[in-house]
Amino acid sequence: MDALTQPSIETIVEDFAFLEEWDDRYRYLIELGRRLAPLPEAAHNAANKVTGCASQVWLQTDMRGGAGEKRLDFTGDSDALIVKGLVAVAIALFSGKTPAEIEAIDAEAVFDRLGLAGHLSTQRSNGLRALVQRIKAEARAQRAGV
Repeated sequence: MDALTQPSIETIVEDFAFLEEWDDRYRYLIELGRRLAPLPEAAHNAANKVTGCASQVWLQTDMRGGAGEKRLDFTGDSDALIVKGLVAVAIALFSGKTPAEIEAIDAEAVFDRLGLAGHLSTQRSNGLRALVQRIKAEARAQRAGV
Protein backbone atom coordinates (compact mmCIF):
# COMPACT_ATOMS: atom_id res chain seq x y z
CA MET A 1 0.00 0.00 0.00
CA ASP A 2 1.21 3.48 -0.80
CA ALA A 3 0.95 6.21 1.78
CA LEU A 4 -2.68 7.25 2.18
CA THR A 5 -3.84 4.75 -0.44
CA GLN A 6 -6.67 2.66 0.91
CA PRO A 7 -7.24 -0.79 -0.54
CA SER A 8 -10.66 -1.86 -1.77
CA ILE A 9 -12.85 -4.00 0.46
CA GLU A 10 -12.12 -6.93 -1.86
CA THR A 11 -8.38 -6.50 -1.28
CA ILE A 12 -8.91 -6.26 2.49
CA VAL A 13 -10.93 -9.51 2.46
CA GLU A 14 -8.19 -11.22 0.40
CA ASP A 15 -5.45 -9.91 2.69
CA PHE A 16 -7.33 -11.12 5.78
CA ALA A 17 -7.65 -14.58 4.21
CA PHE A 18 -3.91 -14.60 3.49
CA LEU A 19 -2.99 -13.61 7.07
CA GLU A 20 -3.54 -16.71 9.17
CA GLU A 21 -2.64 -15.35 12.62
CA TRP A 22 -4.85 -12.83 14.36
CA ASP A 23 -1.83 -10.88 15.60
CA ASP A 24 -0.97 -10.26 11.93
CA ARG A 25 -4.56 -9.25 11.18
CA TYR A 26 -4.54 -6.78 14.08
CA ARG A 27 -1.30 -5.29 12.76
CA TYR A 28 -2.92 -5.03 9.31
CA LEU A 29 -5.96 -3.25 10.83
CA ILE A 30 -3.63 -0.80 12.55
CA GLU A 31 -1.80 -0.19 9.26
CA LEU A 32 -5.12 0.43 7.48
CA GLY A 33 -5.97 3.00 10.13
CA ARG A 34 -2.61 4.72 9.79
CA ARG A 35 -3.16 5.07 6.05
CA LEU A 36 -6.60 6.66 6.36
CA ALA A 37 -6.86 10.04 4.71
CA PRO A 38 -6.53 12.57 7.52
CA LEU A 39 -9.74 14.00 8.91
CA PRO A 40 -9.40 17.80 9.18
CA GLU A 41 -9.17 18.99 12.78
CA ALA A 42 -12.34 21.05 12.30
CA ALA A 43 -14.20 17.82 11.47
CA HIS A 44 -13.43 16.42 14.93
CA ASN A 45 -16.69 17.91 16.19
CA ALA A 46 -19.91 16.85 17.90
CA ALA A 47 -21.85 16.60 14.62
CA ASN A 48 -19.37 14.06 13.23
CA LYS A 49 -18.94 12.08 16.46
CA VAL A 50 -20.32 8.56 16.26
CA THR A 51 -22.33 7.70 19.34
CA GLY A 52 -22.25 4.18 20.70
CA CYS A 53 -18.49 3.75 20.43
CA ALA A 54 -16.32 3.32 23.53
CA SER A 55 -13.44 5.00 21.69
CA GLN A 56 -13.79 8.40 20.12
CA VAL A 57 -14.87 8.00 16.49
CA TRP A 58 -15.68 10.71 13.97
CA LEU A 59 -17.23 10.24 10.56
CA GLN A 60 -17.57 12.98 7.96
CA THR A 61 -19.91 12.42 5.03
CA ASP A 62 -19.59 14.20 1.72
CA MET A 63 -21.94 13.87 -1.22
CA ARG A 64 -20.91 14.08 -4.84
CA GLY A 65 -22.75 13.74 -8.10
CA GLY A 66 -26.03 15.04 -9.43
CA ALA A 67 -29.58 14.33 -8.39
CA GLY A 68 -29.75 11.01 -10.22
CA GLU A 69 -26.36 9.65 -9.19
CA LYS A 70 -25.51 10.84 -5.70
CA ARG A 71 -22.57 9.06 -4.14
CA LEU A 72 -21.44 9.31 -0.56
CA ASP A 73 -17.80 9.58 0.44
CA PHE A 74 -16.72 9.02 4.01
CA THR A 75 -13.70 10.20 5.94
CA GLY A 76 -13.14 9.08 9.50
CA ASP A 77 -10.85 9.00 12.47
CA SER A 78 -10.54 7.45 15.91
CA ASP A 79 -8.34 7.93 18.93
CA ALA A 80 -7.71 4.15 19.12
CA LEU A 81 -5.45 2.40 16.60
CA ILE A 82 -7.45 -0.80 16.03
CA VAL A 83 -10.71 1.15 15.94
CA LYS A 84 -9.21 3.49 13.36
CA GLY A 85 -8.47 0.37 11.30
CA LEU A 86 -12.09 -0.73 11.66
CA VAL A 87 -13.14 2.74 10.47
CA ALA A 88 -10.89 2.19 7.42
CA VAL A 89 -12.62 -1.16 6.72
CA ALA A 90 -16.06 0.50 6.94
CA ILE A 91 -14.95 3.32 4.65
CA ALA A 92 -13.62 0.78 2.12
CA LEU A 93 -16.96 -1.04 2.29
CA PHE A 94 -19.28 1.96 1.92
CA SER A 95 -17.47 4.98 0.48
CA GLY A 96 -18.14 5.95 -3.14
CA LYS A 97 -21.47 4.13 -3.28
CA THR A 98 -24.97 5.46 -3.90
CA PRO A 99 -27.35 5.69 -0.93
CA ALA A 100 -29.32 2.70 -2.28
CA GLU A 101 -26.15 0.63 -2.63
CA ILE A 102 -25.12 1.53 0.92
CA GLU A 103 -28.49 0.49 2.33
CA ALA A 104 -28.29 -2.84 0.47
CA ILE A 105 -24.84 -3.81 1.78
CA ASP A 106 -24.85 -6.59 4.38
CA ALA A 107 -21.97 -5.34 6.50
CA GLU A 108 -22.37 -8.17 9.02
CA ALA A 109 -21.74 -10.72 6.26
CA VAL A 110 -18.55 -8.92 5.23
CA PHE A 111 -17.38 -8.67 8.84
CA ASP A 112 -18.14 -12.38 9.27
CA ARG A 113 -15.96 -13.13 6.22
CA LEU A 114 -13.18 -11.19 7.94
CA GLY A 115 -13.76 -13.14 11.14
CA LEU A 116 -14.14 -9.97 13.18
CA ALA A 117 -17.01 -11.15 15.39
CA GLY A 118 -14.90 -13.75 17.16
CA HIS A 119 -11.88 -11.50 17.64
CA LEU A 120 -13.25 -8.12 18.67
CA SER A 121 -14.25 -7.18 22.17
CA THR A 122 -17.96 -6.59 22.78
CA GLN A 123 -17.29 -2.85 23.00
CA ARG A 124 -15.48 -2.79 19.65
CA SER A 125 -18.18 -4.91 18.02
CA ASN A 126 -20.86 -2.56 19.34
CA GLY A 127 -18.87 0.44 18.14
CA LEU A 128 -18.48 -1.05 14.67
CA ARG A 129 -22.23 -1.71 14.59
CA ALA A 130 -22.85 1.92 15.62
CA LEU A 131 -20.57 3.13 12.83
CA VAL A 132 -22.44 1.05 10.24
CA GLN A 133 -25.77 2.31 11.58
CA ARG A 134 -24.52 5.89 11.26
CA ILE A 135 -23.39 5.31 7.66
CA LYS A 136 -26.73 3.72 6.73
CA ALA A 137 -28.59 6.60 8.43
CA GLU A 138 -26.59 9.06 6.32
CA ALA A 139 -27.59 7.10 3.20
CA ARG A 140 -31.28 7.07 4.21
CA ALA A 141 -31.15 10.82 4.85
CA GLN A 142 -29.70 11.43 1.37
CA ARG A 143 -32.37 9.24 -0.23
CA ALA A 144 -35.05 11.19 1.64
CA GLY A 145 -33.54 14.44 0.40
CA VAL A 146 -32.60 15.71 3.85
